[in-house]
Amino acid sequence: MSRKQEVVNNKRIPKPSPSSKAALSRMKAAKPRDTAPEKAIRSILHRRGLRFRVDERPVKSLNRRADIVFRSVKVAVFVDGCFWHGCPIHGTQAKANAEYWDRKIKQNKERDLDTTRRLQSAGWIVIRVWEHEDPEEASQKIYEVIVERKQQMYCKKQRLPKSACS
Repeated sequence: MSRKQEVVNNKRIPKPSPSSKAALSRMKAAKPRDTAPEKAIRSILHRRGLRFRVDERPVKSLNRRADIVFRSVKVAVFVDGCFWHGCPIHGTQAKANAEYWDRKIKQNKERDLDTTRRLQSAGWIVIRVWEHEDPEEASQKIYEVIVERKQQMYCKKQRLPKSACS
């Protein structure tokens, strides 16, 4: 099976040809990891003393990778691109090969929901951040979740009553 094929309605269909050389260049330049928003968020989290894994499967048996993984507290962070994940604010509709891209983005959104459900079922907290979000605000949200999760895990390990851990 070619890497240039997608699954649609359980059938493999070939990707359409790029509409122009410029479109081909843009698609080739799109990085699957280490995007500017990811790097900005990671840098802020690192400065705050948090340590994490990058581009890793939170659950080894699940073929899905998170952008930032805090394995010890079971928190997975996804920095979703506005185009690729259908941002309701900044997501754009492709003009060329529109039918293909509509299906592709719909499929991405369905996979995102499935990934979130599967990780939550395995006891993980899933944080999704849009690439357009302010890195400082996104990092603060992530930081607060990590600190709270560490506190919860400490209390559980020490068998402290919930009232003592609020």
